[in-house]
Amino acid sequence: MTNKDSKISKSRFPFYLSGLLFVGIVASYFIFNDVRLFFDNSWDVLTSNDEAQIKHWIDGFGWLGPIILVLAMIIQMFLLIVPTILLMVVSILAYGPYWGSLIIILSVYAASTVGYFIGRTFGQSLVLKLLGQKAETKIESFIKDYGFWAVIITRLNPFLSNDAISFVGGILKMTYWKFIGATIIGILPLTIFIAIVGKNTESLKTGMLYGSLFCIVVFFIYLYWDKRRK
Repeated sequence: MTNKDSKISKSRFPFYLSGLLFVGIVASYFIFNDVRLFFDNSWDVLTSNDEAQIKHWIDGFGWLGPIILVLAMIIQMFLLIVPTILLMVVSILAYGPYWGSLIIILSVYAASTVGYFIGRTFGQSLVLKLLGQKAETKIESFIKDYGFWAVIITRLNPFLSNDAISFVGGILKMTYWKFIGATIIGILPLTIFIAIVGKNTESLKTGMLYGSLFCIVVFFIYLYWDKRRK
C-alpha cells in the first residue's frame, strides 16, 4: 500500500467509526427495550422545558454526569444529533451557574481539541465528508481572512458552526494554543450569558434569541469595519 493510500484509509477511519456508532445506536434502540426506554425518557426530559426534571435526570447519573456531558460534546461533532447549545444549557440547568459553566468550558475545550487534531492529522478529505465542499471552503476562507478573530466570533454565536471551525482550524494548521485561546475567549461570554439567563427555560429562550441577534449585528459591524480599514 502506498503512502497516499494509507493516508486516505486513515482519513476515512473516524468517518466509518462515527457511522458505525450511529448504526449501533439506532439498532440498539429497536432491538433492546431498555435502550429504547432510556432514549425515549431522555428525549421527553430534554424537551420538557422543566428544569427541575432535567436536573433530576442528570443527577441520576451521579459522578458520571459531567463525564457524559463532555463525551456527548465530542460525539455530537460527528453525529450532529444534539446541538452544542443544548448540551451547554443542560449543564447549567443540571449543575448550576458555577459548576455548570466549568463543565461547559471543559467540554468545549475537549471537543475543540479533538476536532482540531482530527483536521490537522487526517486532513481535508475527512472534513469534506463531514462538512461538504461548500461549507469547508467558506470556513477556510473565513479563517484565512480573520484568523484568531474568526474563531472568537464563531464561538460567540451559538448558531454558527463551532464544530466546523475546529476541523478547519486543524486543516490550516493554525497554532494550537492560538486556536484554543481564541476558543476559550469566545466561549466565555456565551457561557456567562447562559449561566445568567438560564435560571428558567423561558428566560433562556428569550435571552438566546436577543443574544444571538446581538452577536450577528456585532459580527457584520466588524466585517464592515474591517473592509473599510483595508
